Amino acid sequence: MQLTLIDWFAIAAYFLLNILIGLYYRKRATGSTEDYFVSGRDATWWLAGTSMVATTFAADTPLAVTGLVASFGIAGNWLWWSMLMSGLLTVFFYARLWRRAGVMTDVEFAEIRYSGKPAAFLRGFRALYLGLPINCIIMGWVNLAMVKILMMIFGVTKLEALGLVFGIMLVTALISTLSGLWGVLVMDLFQFVLKMGMVIVLAYYSVRAVGGMGVLKEKLLAIDAAKAATSGGQGSIMSFLPDVGSPWMPMITFFVYIAINWWATWYPGAEPGGGGYIAQRIFCAKDEKHSLLATLWFNIAHYAIRPWPWILTALASIVLYPTLADKESGFIKTIIDPAVFPVALRGVMVAAFAAAYMSTIGTSLNWGASYLVNDFYKRFLAKGKDEKHYVKMSQVATVLVMVISCIVTYYQDTISGHGNS
Repeated sequence: MQLTLIDWFAIAAYFLLNILIGLYYRKRATGSTEDYFVSGRDATWWLAGTSMVATTFAADTPLAVTGLVASFGIAGNWLWWSMLMSGLLTVFFYARLWRRAGVMTDVEFAEIRYSGKPAAFLRGFRALYLGLPINCIIMGWVNLAMVKILMMIFGVTKLEALGLVFGIMLVTALISTLSGLWGVLVMDLFQFVLKMGMVIVLAYYSVRAVGGMGVLKEKLLAIDAAKAATSGGQGSIMSFLPDVGSPWMPMITFFVYIAINWWATWYPGAEPGGGGYIAQRIFCAKDEKHSLLATLWFNIAHYAIRPWPWILTALASIVLYPTLADKESGFIKTIIDPAVFPVALRGVMVAAFAAAYMSTIGTSLNWGASYLVNDFYKRFLAKGKDEKHYVKMSQVATVLVMVISCIVTYYQDTISGHGNS
């Protein structure tokens, strides 16, 4: 995909604005570790909640949803929609309690909840385990997804795409190091508006390229009929719920997902009751009311609003590119296809993908550093130091997490490269 001078100007303006945000919040975020990791507990609900939504909108998320829709129809999203019950539990029960606890991380709460040396060991172990290997593996996945996107958009080699990704990560780490969570929150707000706006624009042009909503429905019904005639089908692509006899998700499996899976599954930000970076945003809210409203807005946007532009684009890609082997790439295909997406908007769309990537990476850097400093370094290695010392170590820890994630990405690429190259 060729970019014009105007496209490059739009991309440069995007990065410049992010850097200016980091510089603006530098003093406000570096007075103490509380300022650096929980924004002085002074964030409004809409800022904290939007940051939650932005963080969970990674560069690869629309591609993953496209793959689910192409494989299983709209109902395929129940693989992650089933976590809604966990989100609602966080909103109406845990959000106020998390904010009331007055801790800086969810790991810190473990030592308060229990007692003695075992509780202290649990806090230190979880801080290292979540802050480094788990966090850096997740960042590695996000990095590799961005590599795939850049390879498709620019037609570059994997090595060249890795270089571009590490360059974007370096800018993100610079902003996160300078401005702490304040910079991440405001950056997330700007990035969310940009990337959400552009995926809505893409959905509009994708549906228009098919011929409009009416034509899209007709063609999807024709695809359903063709599948039913040849292989018995798996229900309509447009079905909101899996069919009772669905081969990929029978009703008993669907019941397991909506009744059991949501409380039996853990991953950062979506464990029952909230955790990880979701808990961090709750801690940074002004008060308990703001913490509840933040998580409420997050769950509404995350489950009810944000997925639908992706789903519309995915449905359009099924019709536009029926023989595409990699179904996830249908999302990117609509962007680089001049018959679908306006050439004049390509630079802004590239900036939107950078925003999706940076919002996730920026949070992971700050969140991981909060564990390393607050729950390990400050708790076990250097007690009683002044706040300036801990802030400086927080900045060092942010850079450390970035470096380790780059190493992890390299080895992830080495292990899986034979299957992806």
